[in-house]
Amino acid sequence: MIRVLLALVLSGTFLPAKKKPNILFLFADDQRADTIAAHGNPHIQTPHLDRLAKEGFSFRKNYCAGSFSGAVCVASRAMLMTGQHWMTLPSEKPQANWGSNQTLPALLKKSGNYQPFIIGKWHNGKKTLDQSFSNGRSVYMGGMADHTDFHVQDLKNGKLSEKRPAEEFSSTVFANDAISFIQKAEKENPFFLYVSFMAPHDPRNPPKKYREIYYKNRPPLPENFLPQHPFQNAPQATSGRDEGLAPWPRTKKMISDQLCEYYGLITHLDEQVGRILLALQKSGHADNTIIVYTADHGLSMGSHGLLGKQNVYEQSMQCPLILSGPGIPKGKSSNAFTYVHDLYATLCNLAKVKPENKIDSEDLTEIIRGNAKEVRKSLFLPFQDNQRSVNDGKWKLHIYPQINHRLLFNLEEDPHEIKDLAQNQNFSKQQKRMEQLMITWRTNLKDPYPLKSEKRLPFKPSYNNDARTLDRWQPKWIREKYFDGRNDPDHGKK
Repeated sequence: MIRVLLALVLSGTFLPAKKKPNILFLFADDQRADTIAAHGNPHIQTPHLDRLAKEGFSFRKNYCAGSFSGAVCVASRAMLMTGQHWMTLPSEKPQANWGSNQTLPALLKKSGNYQPFIIGKWHNGKKTLDQSFSNGRSVYMGGMADHTDFHVQDLKNGKLSEKRPAEEFSSTVFANDAISFIQKAEKENPFFLYVSFMAPHDPRNPPKKYREIYYKNRPPLPENFLPQHPFQNAPQATSGRDEGLAPWPRTKKMISDQLCEYYGLITHLDEQVGRILLALQKSGHADNTIIVYTADHGLSMGSHGLLGKQNVYEQSMQCPLILSGPGIPKGKSSNAFTYVHDLYATLCNLAKVKPENKIDSEDLTEIIRGNAKEVRKSLFLPFQDNQRSVNDGKWKLHIYPQINHRLLFNLEEDPHEIKDLAQNQNFSKQQKRMEQLMITWRTNLKDPYPLKSEKRLPFKPSYNNDARTLDRWQPKWIREKYFDGRNDPDHGKK
């Protein structure tokens, strides 16, 4: 009998099942992929993200899959939580109605006995929050706010508390609550801790010392900087809130200042991420916790004459993605095409949970383990009904259906999308091939919008500085600096 028991133990039959890993999901808002020092930017200070990249696996071609809304983060979060492309979500109010889809945190709880907990921004309405989380702390149920002056709510057993002042800078508030959760987390059941930061989304008002770091040692402007975009890429280009954060034409000094402020937000966010990672290390959970760091999408910040993310250029749709933890190789990276919503299938695999709904998400674990080089050969970025792009790794085609305009770029030679080759007959074969590739993507996703307009809209944008409106979240110093006090309710008062 003893020999039999010993054989069973050695074979693993009587060994306890390996504990499911905790998941710490750190989600930035509006962070470009090129804003991490370890990923090739020597002009920004991100020591904690650098360490995370050194200790984990980086996906260097990670994208948001376009958007049904000018508020791109709404679509990105809907795709992340459901594992579905926005074109396959319910068509009626997809931002806040995900039908019967099993959201990632709900699935982890149901099938993996996880404890889901939310901290920070939720921009998809209460109905989808109810589908996803029952408990959380310092939840912000909006899209943006002054990082120094906003209100949050706590979530307990599915009920939101009354709003209360956050009292500290947004990234600090959310980091404090994440640290508190980690310190108190039980070890019996795994947790899914979702920390959704508001930075580096505007207002670009980091604590003063963080923006002064970059005022004193300014990063260079984007290589594709323009004073203004040369054609009407989308209605938001001339009337949207994001683009109105600086007057036209953009000056180099103005974009430089905003870039310093943006970098300051990221460096401050990096510091808070470092505090969370230190707390995890001290807690005893680190050896059994998968860490995910990503963002909902990127941001223009002067590239192509734009400020926002309502476009299909690389810097706006591309965003960081780093995974670290047990079983994940250290210091490795991949240039495979990935989407943010691929994290749905990937985390399900790592948590040994099977998706219950049909999903568009691809599992990235075989790339992480070195057993595969890619999960898709091309990338499709559809934006509302006014922009489409497809990318095969070398060539990228843009189509603007409402103005019947096209751009073609050789990304290997022109990664910043500066030299348009669409009118060059020498590249007509490449353009035709990319068009066919786009048609394949559109067919698979049942893209309902045409690629050509019978009644073309005006090609040239109409920039009107007098029509710029100031949203209520911009702090006083930003109003004075970028709006000259216009639209300020206190302007002119003594």
